[in-house]
Amino acid sequence: MPKIKAIALLSAGHACVDVYQGSVAALVPFFAAERAYGYAAVSGIVLAASLLSSVAQPLFGALTDRWAMPWLLPSATLLGGLGIGFGGLVDSYALTLAFVAVSGIGVAAYHPEAARVARIAGGGGHKAMGWFSLGGNIGFAAAPVLVAAVMALGGLRMSPLLVVPALAGSVLCLPVLRVLTRKAGAGGSRSDVVGVDDWRSFAKLSVSVVFRSIVFVGLSTFVSLYAQQRTGGGTTTGSAALFLLYLGGAVGTLLGSRLAGRRGRVTVVRWSYLATVVTVAGVVFGPGPAFFPFVLLAAVSLYIPFSLQITLSQDYLPTRVGTASGVTLGLTVSIGGLASPVIGTIADQTSLQTGLLPLIALPALCWLVTRSLGEPDTPKATDQRNTPDGVKLVDKRN
Repeated sequence: MPKIKAIALLSAGHACVDVYQGSVAALVPFFAAERAYGYAAVSGIVLAASLLSSVAQPLFGALTDRWAMPWLLPSATLLGGLGIGFGGLVDSYALTLAFVAVSGIGVAAYHPEAARVARIAGGGGHKAMGWFSLGGNIGFAAAPVLVAAVMALGGLRMSPLLVVPALAGSVLCLPVLRVLTRKAGAGGSRSDVVGVDDWRSFAKLSVSVVFRSIVFVGLSTFVSLYAQQRTGGGTTTGSAALFLLYLGGAVGTLLGSRLAGRRGRVTVVRWSYLATVVTVAGVVFGPGPAFFPFVLLAAVSLYIPFSLQITLSQDYLPTRVGTASGVTLGLTVSIGGLASPVIGTIADQTSLQTGLLPLIALPALCWLVTRSLGEPDTPKATDQRNTPDGVKLVDKRN
């Protein structure tokens, strides 16, 4: 299978999965409107999607370091969709939390193995990983539009329609999995890689990922409600703000992969964090007309380092690519979800603007943590064999 086609299919499948990460935040204003949930209650729903995912994603990553499990891609995609679809249907708050948590487990199971497969397909390059990551950004960006359209048909009771992207995503990944099964012998053994694990640098990078995660998930959880406060609009205004946040993420991901080719990954990551301090401050304090542009700019600066962090983590831990992917992709969303109830509680006691204040300082901490990072050597973790038909996906495992 040609490399471009493989990455395109994986990117499209990634979009279908990350619809469900974006849907959690997109459903927040509808839970607040239909069920009168407060800030703490809606942030609890985000927490439910994140809590088990934050633990499960690194575990799934460790498992994929030992055994290739490409079957996780379609099955985890379906699980993520079913959890969200039924989470909006049930009236019980406890059952809503349970279904959303199931969706989080599905998302957690998908990402480490999908990142491993994308690394094989792209030969470990950050541009290929950028395109794979872009698919997730597109899924995030599509989520508020899709959720708003489904809610317009009849509110939360129509949420089972949100399962449709999962059905599409599970089908899209099958051609790539057939190639892996036929040409890579994808079952059962360890990866043969050349390189030395740099746990110290990986730990520093992971700390910055945690701080970035809190900023992004904090914004994605509350930006729709904050937009309504700042502009006096309704749920449509909130959905528009969330769409801009996710759209900016897609722009930032593509921009990051291109800048890294000129300036180096670590340099681009470091300076994007400084830019994020300014753009997030604009979201929190900017005047009403400037709110939406600042939301877009904040998303761009937050997502410039996104795909670069994935390839950096994989290169810092060349013998544990699954673990590296599970931690960086998992912490990107899940740890931020753990902090959302704190923001919600502060907002309930004071104001939403006060609750969002810590999000301005965290990117500065990211910059401090990454100042001492160096560019890792790029190990040869996979074997790409060029053929007249394109690139065979061969994962060397012994």
